Amino acid sequence: MIRVLPLLGQIFMRLKNNMKTNNLPNLWAVVLAAGRGSRMNATSKNKVAYEVNGVPMITRTISVLKNAGIENIVVVVGFAKESVLALLGEDIHTAEQKEQLGTGDAVRAALSTIPENAHHILVLNGDDSFLFSTDLFEELCQLHIRNDNAITFLSLDMPDPTGLGRVVRDEQGKVMKIVEEKDASETVKKITEINAACYIFNAKFLRESMPNLPKSSVTGEYYIVSLVDFASKKNAKIDVLHVKNYAWRGVNTVKELEEAEQLVDN
Repeated sequence: MIRVLPLLGQIFMRLKNNMKTNNLPNLWAVVLAAGRGSRMNATSKNKVAYEVNGVPMITRTISVLKNAGIENIVVVVGFAKESVLALLGEDIHTAEQKEQLGTGDAVRAALSTIPENAHHILVLNGDDSFLFSTDLFEELCQLHIRNDNAITFLSLDMPDPTGLGRVVRDEQGKVMKIVEEKDASETVKKITEINAACYIFNAKFLRESMPNLPKSSVTGEYYIVSLVDFASKKNAKIDVLHVKNYAWRGVNTVKELEEAEQLVDN
């Protein structure tokens, strides 16, 4: 059985210790914490403020980022922002997503806070990022730097991928795009390789590409995953760290929150 390490502490401590050797200067972390969390039936509290074994999910992520020496952290707030802001220290940068227009729009809001000299931008969800292991994240970083990628992201095999974005590949296995559940056809819904919402972007590529984000014809939202499709069409470098049989889960419902509690030690 694969043991999932609690939090991202070990992940980012290793990143700190290898910052020079990995050639990853000016890293900014963007934590997405603006979503409504409708499947949690949230009314006055943002999903990331819910506790996992007594500690709010956003607090876990922020704590390990700071312990790793990553000082440049932007939290994107939106729905029930007061419940998130109350958990943040004064040293945390914030950006507000005024309307619920998707993850792409949330990242766009964060970019207004990040200086132009940033080299790489790590984008994480505020509700599931504590479930990645040190070795897995370190391998993702090394892959991104070694191949000088525009985008590097993590994908996992999930027996039940319901609710998660599917990774669509061509016949040669090359990644073409990520399709969100809401936009997926019945054929795409059968794909079990899912996007785990852990990305590293070349900052220059990210800034230059944001104007090209399309609006979903189904939801009217802008998805950060659309940049994978855009990069593929532009022949920009994309790499995927694809991991099988990994104990991880997205946290979108109360049941999934309870399952996540079983994957952390404290």
